[in-house]
Amino acid sequence: MLRLGRAAVPQLKGNTNMKIERFEDIQSWQEARSLTKRVYGITKELPFKRDQALCGQIQRASVSIMANIAEGFDRQSRKEFVQFLYYASASASEVQSHLYVALDQRYISEQDFGIIYEQAKKTKSLINGFIAYLKGKK
Repeated sequence: MLRLGRAAVPQLKGNTNMKIERFEDIQSWQEARSLTKRVYGITKELPFKRDQALCGQIQRASVSIMANIAEGFDRQSRKEFVQFLYYASASASEVQSHLYVALDQRYISEQDFGIIYEQAKKTKSLINGFIAYLKGKK
């Protein structure tokens, strides 16, 4: 398991002197989980749920964010973890892109689009901040 040490890590909620011991402690994973809940929520509603292809794509992309953070955390090197975080960030962009399709097809409201798009943006920002932190630490 990758050890991140006792340094203050920008990914922890609350006490910044804690160390990350499980992937569930990573704030970007927590945000990705919230995003995934929202994505699944909108894809259960009509008319969105009729488009099974888009539903599957956006669901897989959101789950991929969580999964890549978790998988990368258990890799044996910081370099590998960072690579998986890049995959997670790209999946967040994929969610954002799929949201435009859903909006353009009138599957979701502008309000739902805005809320979920911002959640994906926040998730991606946390991931990218974590990447910068990990790359700066030798």
